Amino acid sequence: MNTSSETLETSTTVTPVKTPEAIKPKHKGSARLFENPVLERLTHTHIAGPLSIFFAVAGVSLYYSLSEGLLTGLSAFGLFLGGWLLFTLAEYLMHRFVYHMSTNTPRKAKFQYTMHGVHHEFPKDKTRLAMPPILTVFVASLLFFIFRFTFGNAGYGVLAGFVFGYALYLFVHYAIHVYSPPKNFLKFWWHHHAQHHYRQDEIAFGVSTTLWDHIVGTMPKKSA
Repeated sequence: MNTSSETLETSTTVTPVKTPEAIKPKHKGSARLFENPVLERLTHTHIAGPLSIFFAVAGVSLYYSLSEGLLTGLSAFGLFLGGWLLFTLAEYLMHRFVYHMSTNTPRKAKFQYTMHGVHHEFPKDKTRLAMPPILTVFVASLLFFIFRFTFGNAGYGVLAGFVFGYALYLFVHYAIHVYSPPKNFLKFWWHHHAQHHYRQDEIAFGVSTTLWDHIVGTMPKKSA
């Protein structure tokens, strides 16, 4: 995928790793994660690539399972919803316990900054709001084998719902960071994620939904 030249780092100097408490958000520019220009280019992508792949996987999975008689319409619908719900839980757990893992060693700090800290430092860098297509294909393939092995034919429906949820998350996250808050009920999502970025990164881990923040107790306080 071609990327916007406006956000790519022109310097060949790798951006220093920072721990979460040392990060101050910058609304212009982009970090450089690798000295190698090919690897660096692969860390940037247009949102349309991953979205297209995940939506296509969801559609093909449902179509194949229904057309081949592997699932009925009702079971496919239920499994789709179950897969979607499963993704929202995975989204929350990954964001809270992996992307915001403890950085008490240099190796952990490097991993956390590369995976997520860089996003907190450059939250407006729209070329790093989704994984590159090559990784998207790998993740989609891995999910297929996991769900197919675990659930059998039902895995097609679970996979469809899971990757649909993933695509929806990417779209919502992109919209929140790139566009101004809408003047309607959708503004809630912008405000919720802003609490996580600009007030306290130990709350508001849900992006596509606040369901698990409500259940677990990590919703921002109304006075915040």
